[in-house]
Amino acid sequence: MTAPRASRHDERRRTFPALPPRPGPADGTDFATSWWGNSWVESMEDSALDPARLQRGRAYAGRGHVDAITVTPGRVMAYVHGSRPRPYRTEIRLRTLGDDDWEDLLDAAAARPDHIAALLDKEMPHALAASADLLPTAGDLTPDCSCPDDGYPCKHAAALCYQTARLLDEDPFVLFLMRGRGEHEILADLTRRNATRSAAERGTAAPPMPTVDAATAMTPRTPRTLPPPFPLPAGPGRPPVYPHTPGAPDPLALDLLATEAATRAHTFLATGIDPVAGLTPWQDAVRLAAAHPGSGLTASTRALYRDLAAGTGHSPTDLARAVAAWRQGGLAGLTVLEDAWDPPAGPFDRARPALLAADFPHFRPWRNRLSAPSLQLRFGRDGLWYGYESDRDREDWWPRGTPDTDPVGALTALLGR
Repeated sequence: MTAPRASRHDERRRTFPALPPRPGPADGTDFATSWWGNSWVESMEDSALDPARLQRGRAYAGRGHVDAITVTPGRVMAYVHGSRPRPYRTEIRLRTLGDDDWEDLLDAAAARPDHIAALLDKEMPHALAASADLLPTAGDLTPDCSCPDDGYPCKHAAALCYQTARLLDEDPFVLFLMRGRGEHEILADLTRRNATRSAAERGTAAPPMPTVDAATAMTPRTPRTLPPPFPLPAGPGRPPVYPHTPGAPDPLALDLLATEAATRAHTFLATGIDPVAGLTPWQDAVRLAAAHPGSGLTASTRALYRDLAAGTGHSPTDLARAVAAWRQGGLAGLTVLEDAWDPPAGPFDRARPALLAADFPHFRPWRNRLSAPSLQLRFGRDGLWYGYESDRDREDWWPRGTPDTDPVGALTALLGR
């Protein structure tokens, strides 16, 4: 778990998302992984009046019963789930450090570069923690909870204490915030003290720290006018020629992808609409293959089919059939290939009498399809009829012909009459 950084305007209030359940048994020797996290736990355990409540709180924390934790100077608060449906508002209070204590602590940190480096690595030096009683001792933590249990602490407060130790493991600056100051404030102060110390060692005054008056920073200003956009080129252009290098991607695939990316970007700049944003990866793969002239005829285009099919979890035959449907009717044609549906009464019901009148009597209906030996018509959701062919006595249908609003017209195009 990585603790999120607080923003400048919220320096002294940080809220951490609920931690997941703790892996491993909840009754181990140490709940935390850092020495300072375990010191925090010990301060609560040493003052507890009922070890059984501590064990239940430890189990609550281990199972993730503590919601998001909010830390402010002198207070840690969270809602903790117990045996009732509604969680309890639970907090732990502790004393904040006075100005003199902070001066001693920051002076001690600035005097030791290794202390600053440790803090930046999210480590708490023992000597630094001891310089101003940063870590609580027995009796320093005061629990409070909305539950009816008057134990000291109740199991909900104990759960919050244990879960807070996990926050301290990840970021010891949370402990500084509990004592009164935020991370950015402390690091800025240490930077200033370090600069002053370095200047004193060189015999010169410390350089002034750059500052901005708050009123100036908050004064509304009119932003500069943006320069006019570059003119849209007449076309997307052609990509460079990619060499065929052993071990490198296929030049044909690179050329195809670069051309597609340029065309898509040009269309988006011209219209504000991404022409393929609504396609699934499979549909886009079919579109790419269908747009390539002569796909499937040469070794390079067969490789393109193989790679696109493998990348979408289909066979090259599936892709070839889908390409035929796309070339027949675009996305609508692909939908007709893959989607059997029940059309409402109307054009579909009038198709069989029309075919019978045109001397095509042998078509049998199933859902949106009319089938005869080796011939099939499929009615699309766009109101068009799509022709399909198959070898006789097989159910291996392939799109053929041109879609038509008239089933007889679609069949005529299919038969080449």
